[in-house]
Amino acid sequence: MIFKKQGGGVSWLVVFLGNPGKKYDGTRHNIGFRTADALENREHLKIVKLRFNALTATAELGGEKVLLMKPQTYMNLSGNAVAPAAAYYKVPADHVVVVSDDMSLPVGKLRIRAKGSSGGHNGLKSITAALGTDTFPRIKLGVGVPPSDAGEEDIINWVLGSFSGKDAPAISEACERACDALPVLISEGVEKAMNEFN
Repeated sequence: MIFKKQGGGVSWLVVFLGNPGKKYDGTRHNIGFRTADALENREHLKIVKLRFNALTATAELGGEKVLLMKPQTYMNLSGNAVAPAAAYYKVPADHVVVVSDDMSLPVGKLRIRAKGSSGGHNGLKSITAALGTDTFPRIKLGVGVPPSDAGEEDIINWVLGSFSGKDAPAISEACERACDALPVLISEGVEKAMNEFN
């Protein structure tokens, strides 16, 4: 994969979801940002240019020119970063890949989908509302299921908690697998990526 400098149009957006700020680093809800960090390390690039309410970088991924985005809006307003970028580059929703956490999946499990409901995820909910459709591909990384008797406040504490013990290496491996999945999804389609990585 060859990564290029910013400039010209892009045909895909890859949106890594998380909350900005040091206090959210390493939390379950910031697994999207952590995947972006893994991609930065792997490909020797920096997602640092502030545009569209997001930190961005332009890269070639899966043979396509892609805008990588880490929204700086906080999770529940992620659509305020994604929609302006999609409009500016005239990128259709089915070329907007969103990488996020999923607390309905075991730690480290990947689930790729072509579309679907937000599943209660505020970032996905915001992007769906801003794009006016839920037909955008997503790569969801399992962060573990909270206890069955967890109330709303417990769930908030769960997603804003950190990984520990055997979960830490499992989640690092999941981030790397998500990075592997991205060029496959972009170049060969969602079905191929689902078959290979789900």
